Amino acid sequence: MTLPESVSLHSFELISSTYASVSSSFSFLNSSGPFMNCTSVMTRKMKFRNGGALRLCCSDSNHSAPLTSTTATSTGGPAPPVLKRRKRYRREYPGESKGITEELRFIAMRLRNVNGKKLSGDAVNSSSEDEVEEKDDGNLALSDDDNDENGDGAQTWHPSLEGFLKYLVDSKLVFSTVEQIVDESSDVAYSYFRKSGLERSECLAKDLEWFSEQGIVLPEPSIPGVSYAKYLEELAERSAPLFLCHYYNIYFSHIAGGQVIAKQVSERLLEGRKLEFYTWAGDAEELLKNVREKLNMLGEHWSRDEKNKCLREATKSFRFLGQIVRLIIL
Repeated sequence: MTLPESVSLHSFELISSTYASVSSSFSFLNSSGPFMNCTSVMTRKMKFRNGGALRLCCSDSNHSAPLTSTTATSTGGPAPPVLKRRKRYRREYPGESKGITEELRFIAMRLRNVNGKKLSGDAVNSSSEDEVEEKDDGNLALSDDDNDENGDGAQTWHPSLEGFLKYLVDSKLVFSTVEQIVDESSDVAYSYFRKSGLERSECLAKDLEWFSEQGIVLPEPSIPGVSYAKYLEELAERSAPLFLCHYYNIYFSHIAGGQVIAKQVSERLLEGRKLEFYTWAGDAEELLKNVREKLNMLGEHWSRDEKNKCLREATKSFRFLGQIVRLIIL
């Protein structure tokens, strides 16, 4: 049904009048307080963010509606507390609490007793401080039982005077190199080990002179000694912790295992003569203890990475020393 024209015009005028009145009221309120104008109310949009949290975004020029907290959950409640990651403590290395020399001692024991056998001199290689591989082609120390093929204690190694002289000549080169580095280096770390009482180069010079007086021709330094001396010179320039690892192991091995060699060679080749190489002005163990304390003191200032490299370097020192010792029976 179509309304009369007069009625439609009257209704339109009434609606227009009402809209103008409402619009005027909202404009008045908006100008006198923090209320949204009509356009803001009519143009608001709903957006879902943060996993479903509802936000009302309104285009008010002066005031904006407070946003929902970003920590709210999808259900509108507070987010669960953040759990702190549990701190993991590193496991100590064997002997770490006592110092770097104690760690080196554990490495030496492991190298010597891999699978119940003494470590070979030519195969001391390790990919980490906890793993050592072994090959049976030499020993760091020689004894009557070490190379017993039949298991009956029979002696299977036979030192020769020629081989022993090679061993002494190469040892002199190594000790002279170590002592020269310590005495002349500008690295303050090396200065702690000067005049330790463990020096062997002068004693070896006296022993070699005695052999010359007996009419024995001394050999030239061989490849094992020359290679080790060159390696020590390069290492001393590159890293004090790594060089001092060799320094300590050289004297430690000579005091700990060298006595066995000296006794047997002296009895078989020198008619019981005791060489200067195996004689100290004081107590060798006490002198080594002093060196150990100084090295532990320096080790306190090394990072764990430097200590780990030092431990891995110990395998190289025993490899070089083992090659020189084997000259006695070659």
